[in-house]
Amino acid sequence: MPIAHNRRHFIQTGAALAAATAAYSPAFVLAQTVEQVKILYGFPAGSAGDICARRVGDKMGGTRYAKNNGIVETKAGAGGRIALEGLKIAPADGSVLAMTPFSCVSLYPHIYSKLAYDPVKDIVAVGTASMIHHGFAVGPLVPASVKTLRDFLVWARANPKDASYGSPAAGSTPHFIAALLGLNNGVDLKHIAYRGSVPGVTDTVGGQIASMCCPHGDLIANHKAGKLRILATSGKQRSTFVPDVPTFAEQGFADLTVEEWFGFYAPARTPASVVAAANAAINAAIKDKGYLDAMNVVGLIPYGGTARDMALSQKVEFDRWGPLIKRIGFTAES
Repeated sequence: MPIAHNRRHFIQTGAALAAATAAYSPAFVLAQTVEQVKILYGFPAGSAGDICARRVGDKMGGTRYAKNNGIVETKAGAGGRIALEGLKIAPADGSVLAMTPFSCVSLYPHIYSKLAYDPVKDIVAVGTASMIHHGFAVGPLVPASVKTLRDFLVWARANPKDASYGSPAAGSTPHFIAALLGLNNGVDLKHIAYRGSVPGVTDTVGGQIASMCCPHGDLIANHKAGKLRILATSGKQRSTFVPDVPTFAEQGFADLTVEEWFGFYAPARTPASVVAAANAAINAAIKDKGYLDAMNVVGLIPYGGTARDMALSQKVEFDRWGPLIKRIGFTAES
C-alpha cells in the first residue's frame, strides 16, 4: 500500500476505530476464558519491553480473560514487524496478542511503501502497559569533557569520522530522535541500526560507536556503573530512574520530547468482549507489586488505560511523526 494511501486510509478509518474501541468496556460478558495467551514480541529477549511483556503475561492467569499465565514468544527482527505480521494471521479469539512500541503502528506507515500488516484494518488496540523515556548516551569514544548535548554536537562537528549513533532498529523512534538532533543542528550524525538495544549498547560501551539512542532503561545499568554517560532523556520531566540527567527540553531541544508506550494488540475481528477482558487483565497486572518492581529495574513507567485511549494515541502519533519523517527523508528503501 503506497504511503500516501496509507495516510488517507488511516485518517478515514481513525474515527471508526475510535468509535469501535469505545465499545470495549467491562460491561461485555466474556463467554469463555482462553486457556493460555501467547504474547508475540518483536524485539530481542532480555530487553526492557520483553520483560514488560513477560511480567504482564505472568499476571493474566486466573482472570476473566485467561485460565493460565501468558507466555511470550520472541519474534525479533525487521524492527518489530515480524510479530505484527504473525498477529495478523493469528486466531481472533484472544489466544494470541502482540506487544509493540507505537513506532510499529504509527511510524512505519510513513516509512514502508508496503507493510505486510495494516495497523488499522488487521489489528486492534487492546491496552497500554508501560511508558518509555528514550535516552541519548555516549561511551568512551567520546571524551569525558563532553557532558551535555551541546558539548556532544560540538565534538561531533569536529570529529565527523567518529560522529555516529546507534539505535534499536532503522525506522524506530530513537533512530528519528537522534536523526532530528543532528538535522536540526546542522551536524551530520551517521546512523547505525542494530537488532535491538543490547548489541548497540554493548558497542557503545566498547568504544565501537560514539553514542546510542534507545529506551533509557537499556542504558541505566551501564550509566550507573560509569561505562557510558546518558546525556539526555526524552520525557516531559526528568526520569525518576536517573534524576541527575536533564531532559532534551531542559537543554533547549523541546521538539525531541517523546514518551513512547508499549501496547498490546489483538487480531482484527477479535470480539469486543474478549478485548475488554484482556484490557482489564492488563490494567490489573500493571498495578501488581511484582510488575512495579520489575519495571523499576528496567526503567519503564507503568501506563494503563482503555483500548480507545490507545487507539486515539496511535493516530495522534501517526499525525505527529508523518511530517518529521518526511523531513528526515528516511524510507525503507533509503
